[in-house]
Amino acid sequence: MRVRWNKQSKEQLIRAASYIRHEFGQESMNDFMAEMKRTNRLLEKNPHLGPVEPLLSDLPSKYRSIVVCSYNKIVYRIVDKHIEVTALWDTRREPNNQIEQTINQHPNK
Repeated sequence: MRVRWNKQSKEQLIRAASYIRHEFGQESMNDFMAEMKRTNRLLEKNPHLGPVEPLLSDLPSKYRSIVVCSYNKIVYRIVDKHIEVTALWDTRREPNNQIEQTINQHPNK
């Protein structure tokens, strides 16, 4: 399966990488991006690797998540023959705000 990042999740990834570079330096950002790529490859081979996201379990779509680099969680769902990354959550932030953004992006799904 192929992993596709939607517009919102790409923007979240760019913001996270920028924050890491600003706060911790280029090498830390490179490590972060390498871990994201590694996780993408893992998901391509094992789409059900991440458990169903408990904070989104009441929704009709099955959202799954996988923690990457301690403070970031990739939220995704399996759609047809690809994996759609719908959000990159900062695990240090208020979950309800992140849930709201994810739900608003796909209100009917």
